Amino acid sequence: MIQEIDIINIFSHAGPMVKMVLLLLLFFSVTSWAIIIIKYRYIKKAYKESAAFTEFFWKSRNFSDAYSKSKQFQGSPIARVFHIGYLELRRLGRSGVAPNASQPAADAPSMSKRFIGSDTIKRALRRAANTEITRMTQMVPFLATTGNTTPFIGLFGTVWGIMNSFRGIGLKGSASLAVVAPGISEALIATAAGLAVAIPAVIAFNYFTQKIRVIESELHSFSADFLNIVDRDMLKVEDRRK
Repeated sequence: MIQEIDIINIFSHAGPMVKMVLLLLLFFSVTSWAIIIIKYRYIKKAYKESAAFTEFFWKSRNFSDAYSKSKQFQGSPIARVFHIGYLELRRLGRSGVAPNASQPAADAPSMSKRFIGSDTIKRALRRAANTEITRMTQMVPFLATTGNTTPFIGLFGTVWGIMNSFRGIGLKGSASLAVVAPGISEALIATAAGLAVAIPAVIAFNYFTQKIRVIESELHSFSADFLNIVDRDMLKVEDRRK
């Protein structure tokens, strides 16, 4: 009858260095899974709420209504970027650089002011998008670090354990399987643990990177569309002045 591997028994009989390696791998594993759970919930919410806000925005085509609605989508990066862009547009409208709904055509901004206002809004949207991208990518690089380093940490524990096994063989003067097998199995468990930690981390890192790249693309597309709408409205006001 084949006996199951007793991880606790192997750990208890392992040497101090192998124990330290396994504890380090445990830290990486717990931290990685915590990040995976947090980022999965965050990105899932970002996808769902961004889709809902974008749909409402294009249906209403009203900045004021979209601004009120954006407060309900706190988990949407697109809604937060729009929030920043709209506040900047409203600030420029009060200063006379950008048009607002109550502004007479005769008091509309000049061509130079229009370009200044457009450039200001563009910078605000870019800063907001960069902030959202930074927020989404937080902690994700740790998964890449885990995937790259834990196999080597486990391998280090294995090499150290095998060295100790051969040292024990030399001291006992016996190379029988009964003498070699326990030490080798204790050493190999470190490599297995390193791979067990690394594989989920690499899969999660690639998954989150792809999802973040999609959201980043949508952020830039929405920012460009928002800016085009603002420029078009400014041109309409400019045409009314003529």
